[in-house]
Amino acid sequence: MRSYLFLVLLAFSLLSSAVSAAPSPHAATASKMTADQIVNRNVAARGGLKAWRAVHTLTMSGRLEAGGTKNSELPFVMKMKRPDMSRLEIRFEDKTALQVYDGKHGWKVRPYLGRNEVESFTPAEAKAANEWQALDGPLVDYGKKGIKVKLLGMESVEGHKAYKLKLTMKNGAERNVWVDASTFLERKIDGEPRILDGKLRHVAIYYRDYKKEKGLTMPYVFETVVDGAKEPHKMYIERVAVNQAMDNDLFTKPQLPVANASMQQAR
Repeated sequence: MRSYLFLVLLAFSLLSSAVSAAPSPHAATASKMTADQIVNRNVAARGGLKAWRAVHTLTMSGRLEAGGTKNSELPFVMKMKRPDMSRLEIRFEDKTALQVYDGKHGWKVRPYLGRNEVESFTPAEAKAANEWQALDGPLVDYGKKGIKVKLLGMESVEGHKAYKLKLTMKNGAERNVWVDASTFLERKIDGEPRILDGKLRHVAIYYRDYKKEKGLTMPYVFETVVDGAKEPHKMYIERVAVNQAMDNDLFTKPQLPVANASMQQAR
C-alpha cells in the first residue's frame, strides 16, 4: 500500500549494519474475481482512488522496536512527498540516524555505528527505493506505474482467507502481496530478502491495526518477520499528518550536522 513499505524495510536496515474496514457483504470467491477487481476493491477499502490521488505529502511518527533490553523502542519520523521523495529520522540516545531519498538518489547517516559522514545508498538500497517508493504503494494506479498484477489463488494468513497477488515491478522484480478476502485490505507482503547467519532469508511484513485518517484507511502497526530470526520487529505509527507543507530541501543530500527539526516538530 503506501511505500512507507520501503521506509519500513530500510528502517530496520539502518538499525542492523493508514478504524478497520468492516467485512464486505459482497465478498466473492477467488474463482469469481480477477486480479484487477481485487485491486479495485482494495483501493476502495483504503479510501478510494480519488482520495489517494489527492495526497501530496504524508508524515508519520511513532516508535520502532530495535531489539535488546536497552533502547528497545526508538522514536522515528517518516516524511514522504510526491512524486518519490522520502526522509526517515530515527532517534538513538542523543543521535539521529537519517535516510533521505530524492526520487533518484539516496543517502544515509548512521552515527550510532560511529559513521557520522553522509553515505550514498548501496546498490541494493537504491534498487529497493526504485521499486517501492511511490507514496500510495504499488496497487494504486498500478498500471500507470508499469506494475503487472497476477492472481495466484487464495491462501490462509493467520487464519484469514486472503487473495495472493504476484506483483511484477517495472524493473522485473517480483513480490507477493496477500489481500484479505473479507476486508480487501492487505494482510502481508513480501519484504526484501535479508542475510542472516550467512544465508539469504525470506522476509514478510504484516499489516495490522488499520485506522482511518482524513478518509484514508492505513495500518498503524507493521510487523517484520525474518525466517530464522528469534523475534519479529514492529513499527508503531502514533501520529499521521496528511498534506503538510514540506520544502524540497528536506529531501536533498544531508548537510552535517544532522538537523532534528522534523523530530521536534512531530512531538
